Amino acid sequence: MQFELSEEHLMIKKAARDFAVNECLPGVIERDEHQKFPKEQITKLAELGFMGMMVDPKYGGSGMDAVSYVLAMEEISKIDASVSVCMSVNNSLVCYGLEAFGTEEQKQKYLTPLAQGNKDGELYVGAFLLSEPEAGSDATSQQTTAEDKGDHYLLNGTKNWITNGSSASVYLVIAQTDRAKGSKGINCLIVEKNTPGVVVGTKENKLGIRGSDTHSILFNDVKIPKENRIGADGFGFTFAMKTLAGGRIGIASQALGIASGAYELALKYSKQRKAFGKEISQHQAIQFKLADMATRIEAARLLCLKAAWEKDNGISYDLSSSMAKVYASETAMWVTVEAVQIHGGYGFVKEYHVERLMRDAKITQIYEGTSEVQRIVISRSILK
Repeated sequence: MQFELSEEHLMIKKAARDFAVNECLPGVIERDEHQKFPKEQITKLAELGFMGMMVDPKYGGSGMDAVSYVLAMEEISKIDASVSVCMSVNNSLVCYGLEAFGTEEQKQKYLTPLAQGNKDGELYVGAFLLSEPEAGSDATSQQTTAEDKGDHYLLNGTKNWITNGSSASVYLVIAQTDRAKGSKGINCLIVEKNTPGVVVGTKENKLGIRGSDTHSILFNDVKIPKENRIGADGFGFTFAMKTLAGGRIGIASQALGIASGAYELALKYSKQRKAFGKEISQHQAIQFKLADMATRIEAARLLCLKAAWEKDNGISYDLSSSMAKVYASETAMWVTVEAVQIHGGYGFVKEYHVERLMRDAKITQIYEGTSEVQRIVISRSILK
């Protein structure tokens, strides 16, 4: 068993760290406060090849492995989780789903510009549309319909909490075609945002990841050609579940990065702040907090890397990705709260960053499968 990173992995980790510090850190507080989408940062991220990291180079991707993806996600998430969630959705959900299950025509038309993050000189990213007002964790309760009209589908419904909602150029939409078939009557359709009948709703005013672009998307008699369906008729639910398994690795890595970023700030602060005549890092109460933070983060990192390694080696990673996500997300929440505590009153102030990381951490316990759903996946696996 090898625990050392390769030279290539270390180079990717450094490149991601340098990008985060030099490109994401400047203005991150202002983007959070004003809910500004980090278009400039995402555009530069695409230029580095990080928007299609695991996509085959023949489709414009970087051809990297999932371990590289975890390393990059952690480093960027230490600084700006609003940037990293856009990166995660485009990589884990959109590009992966198209490359794994799309037709050659779909890959050429959509995957290539998505992996490059660019089309005709403009930012080109994707979004994954599963959640609805009445269908979050229960993904089988789709109310959005795709009525089969012979050579096309007629799409109607509303999707909620969509990352990249207004910035994406293309959507992967999960919709019900035959309700009598339940989960086997669901399809996934590729929908271009500028298609007549597609309406982008108001941007959500969120607790955390405030720079990310979260909207409701409405479909009113949207005509989608049959060639835009991914997989065979009724494959949509399976497509969503298989895609989300990889998405959990991305969000686990994001949570890991948020925790790591908060820990690094707390560690640095503890060596600068003095109380009762010495640095607070010399007080056992703080030392124990830092020790627990470092230990939990390392455990989360190993879970993330194990899931990525299994994915890279063609081993089933459903269980490991769920374990990584539930543990990393709960670690992120705990570590960021402790980081605020270590900072004391300064931790409550925006300029010290830890309060933002604490707010960002919470969503990692919710999106792409809540902690409760992850525990269902884990318990089913260990009890079968």
